[in-house]
Amino acid sequence: MAVMGLGFWAYQENYKTQQAIRDVRVLHAQIGGAHERLKVLNAEWAYLNRPDRLADLAELNFDRLGLLPLMPDAFGDVENIIYPLPDILPITNPIDVNSIGPSTEEDPL
Repeated sequence: MAVMGLGFWAYQENYKTQQAIRDVRVLHAQIGGAHERLKVLNAEWAYLNRPDRLADLAELNFDRLGLLPLMPDAFGDVENIIYPLPDILPITNPIDVNSIGPSTEEDPL
């Protein structure tokens, strides 16, 4: 009886394993398809963002959008950026930290 039970269990595990292997193959195929679609989408994005195409679109839609074409002199240097200074917080509880304090010993000098 135990041998028959173990045989039945092994038979079921074999079919579960084969089904899991088929599922993994399907997932690998889906992942490969997703990678291919991603490559196509990246190629389309690069094609649509060509500088000459974007310049033509900016010229065609200037009346509606007011976009100006990019020129090399339109860019500045990082050194020309003025960053705001951080806020200075008020000192509310000052602590005296100087090294000259009240002394109980006589000064040798």
